[in-house]
Amino acid sequence: MVDLVGYTDSAVHLDIQSCERIKVHSLPASPKFLRTDNKWLFLILAPVKVLLQTFGLYYALGYRTAPAKWLLVQNPPTIPTLLVAQFICFIRNTRLIIDWHNFGYSILALKLGPTHPLVQFSRLFERIFSSQASAHIVVSDAMARQLKNTWHVKGSVLPLHDRPFPQFQPINEIQRWKFLAQCPETVTFAGSIRSGKMRLLVSSTSWTPDEDFSLLLDALISYSQLATTTHPGIPEILAIITGKGPQKDAFLSRIKLLEKESRLGKVQLKTAWLSSEDYATLLASADLGVSLHTSSSGVDLPMKVVDMLGAGLPVAGWDNYEAWPELVHEGINGRGFRSSAGLSHVLVDLFGSATSDLQSLRHGALLEGKRRWDDEWDPVAGKLLGLVE
Repeated sequence: MVDLVGYTDSAVHLDIQSCERIKVHSLPASPKFLRTDNKWLFLILAPVKVLLQTFGLYYALGYRTAPAKWLLVQNPPTIPTLLVAQFICFIRNTRLIIDWHNFGYSILALKLGPTHPLVQFSRLFERIFSSQASAHIVVSDAMARQLKNTWHVKGSVLPLHDRPFPQFQPINEIQRWKFLAQCPETVTFAGSIRSGKMRLLVSSTSWTPDEDFSLLLDALISYSQLATTTHPGIPEILAIITGKGPQKDAFLSRIKLLEKESRLGKVQLKTAWLSSEDYATLLASADLGVSLHTSSSGVDLPMKVVDMLGAGLPVAGWDNYEAWPELVHEGINGRGFRSSAGLSHVLVDLFGSATSDLQSLRHGALLEGKRRWDDEWDPVAGKLLGLVE
């Protein structure tokens, strides 16, 4: 029996809902008045939010679930999760596994700055309450090195790279053209894409500070200028940005201004919020995926890129952090950049030349996407939990 504890703001996956051996325990969401992007209000409201989260999580783990052999907890969020998890494991004689997706203090530093006392406290909290865990599952080799060599955690550290979910699969040409002719964001441009006069670029974001979409806009402005001056033969671009989040409105306002100034003459920009199935098909239908994830810690990896590769979509991404080469191999399944000029150069290079370069990257993406969750999970987490030999 597995007890799954977490927020249920988003719909729980149907496979989980239908499994009789999984019981979902919903945590109460924080009141809306405690959610703010204001730096100063955050400092006032955060302690209240932490107290409510501490009570809700302790009650769920201590009273709504039965004692278990293992407690697997995702980090971040760090505060108060690791403290509550350690306490529950102590009183129930349960072994703690931390599933590291990033460092919580590094995400907080995006809001408050790396030298802020609360960020320093968060870093100390994270180190103390992770040090005694029985095992650590991490998303990159770079993160494993940091936990071992810098944090000196006592439990085993096991790299387990994220792999794409089953819905992210390559599609054939017939499926591609059918989708492009039906999707509201692409239907107007399906003919141009099919003829090669336009390329389809897709990027996904949660519109948070660790992704600078002004970089993409500047690159598209530069591309449009080159298309009307020194590189008149390069195709137009349809760029679709999916997702929702706090910085989306500011992005849309800037797009309107740029279109009014006619600075995106060779680029069509659309935003969309799609179902998981349509998003997966959009990725499989696109020519290139773009990731602007800059990594707050330098050792995490963006799941969106994993999904793109799973759909057979080559990726252009910000590559100025340690873990990036573990996922995207330069010139094999994607390309890297470190500035808007660098991204513009990649776009001109891939879209303006013969299609062989893009096809070569797609071949590399298809090979990378073949490795799936079971291939990664079973030899690492499966062995740790005693589920496979």
